[in-house]
Amino acid sequence: MIEEKLKEVSIAEYNKQKVIKLVEDEEKNKLVSDLINYPHAFVLACAMDRQITAERAWSIPYQIKQILGTFSIEKLYNVSLEEYKKIFHENKLHRFNDDMAKVFYSTVHKIVEEYNGDASNIWNDNPSSATVVSRFLDFDGMGIKISTMATNLLSRDFKIPLSDYYSIDISPDAHVKRVFKRMGLIKEKDIQNIDKIVYKARSINPEFPGILDLTCWKLGKNTCRPKNPKCNSCIFEAECPKIIDNDI
Repeated sequence: MIEEKLKEVSIAEYNKQKVIKLVEDEEKNKLVSDLINYPHAFVLACAMDRQITAERAWSIPYQIKQILGTFSIEKLYNVSLEEYKKIFHENKLHRFNDDMAKVFYSTVHKIVEEYNGDASNIWNDNPSSATVVSRFLDFDGMGIKISTMATNLLSRDFKIPLSDYYSIDISPDAHVKRVFKRMGLIKEKDIQNIDKIVYKARSINPEFPGILDLTCWKLGKNTCRPKNPKCNSCIFEAECPKIIDNDI
């Protein structure tokens, strides 16, 4: 059964030791993946990740570090909102420079004022998955998609221990939607229905629905492509019904 195979493959993917790569550039990646010295870089990158490519969003902390000459939380806290707006506009850091400068500023201030200047306090007390998602949701502009993604990255890639994982949902981007539809896990009419995808993932692996995310994303990006899918080389080829008409 394809649901059982998807769960099995996803758990194996989760258990693999992997190099953490949040952005392609080595120096940029080093900053946003350094949870020991710069945990706030990870949180700020998550906050920037909307309506632009992930590569561009996750590069913003590094670009600001280059501009300021440091990325200490103390220095970031002392930069005014007007200075951030100027930095974002002059360097065209985001599609929405005014709004995202405000988000960057407010995120820094929340980390300093509510988490004692240490963003790892968001996740370092062995909290429940719902608690971590809720803490991310408390940041300006962080919706459920970003908050779930952030919590999933912490648990999946960084192996941050949580007391449970059942509130970490799958993030239904275009790749995940396509794979779920082609596998027959959802009907074509429901391909834009986020709730259908989320609850289907919950039914497949209630203990940790988000564990399915990386497997489906990689499959959609590399194998189950919008055009000319490589069905013959797919690990799910034997079980998949290959519903590929009128696809995204």
